[in-house]
Amino acid sequence: MIISYAEHSPAIDTDAWVAPDATVCGNVVIGAGCRIMHGARLVAEAGGSIRIGRNCIVLENAVIRATGRHPCTFGDHCVVGPNSHVVGAEINDEVFVATGAAVFHGAHIGRGSEVRINGIVHLRTRLEPGTTVPIGWIAVGDPAQLLPPDQHEAIWLHQKPLDFPGFVYGVDRSVPNVMQKITAGLSAALGVHRAESV
Repeated sequence: MIISYAEHSPAIDTDAWVAPDATVCGNVVIGAGCRIMHGARLVAEAGGSIRIGRNCIVLENAVIRATGRHPCTFGDHCVVGPNSHVVGAEINDEVFVATGAAVFHGAHIGRGSEVRINGIVHLRTRLEPGTTVPIGWIAVGDPAQLLPPDQHEAIWLHQKPLDFPGFVYGVDRSVPNVMQKITAGLSAALGVHRAESV
């Protein structure tokens, strides 16, 4: 489904293919030779933009999102695996984001890197070119520290100063009812515009 959002319609190269049950919404540009497979969701909301380079493949049920504060870009020859999630990140050429992986706001993934199955690249994290995040591991920080999932305290030591609520939603983590403020802000941003099928 191709959907306009806030007067922005997707721009899909004539040499790209989008499955009929995929969703491409808003200010999204898809380059030549790309394949957006069944159930994939590319959603640029609240002033955000998504740019997909040439010859990229977004596999089944992957989600790529952008917001006004966090655009999302992909270089050429990238693969986004099934059930993965990428939001507001900069992905260089020839990057592989494997099945179930997650890449968060403000992350930068250098050319030729791999985020393997269920790997996580946390917000504001920078992966140098050619970096591999092992299966199920977490990359956090700039420069990235690669940590196994059983190292919660070490991960949190690097993650806390990255300030997820402040960086992503502009909300101070220490204020009372922080989740109420986040959901109210999201509802307001998403409710401003109505999506329309093209």
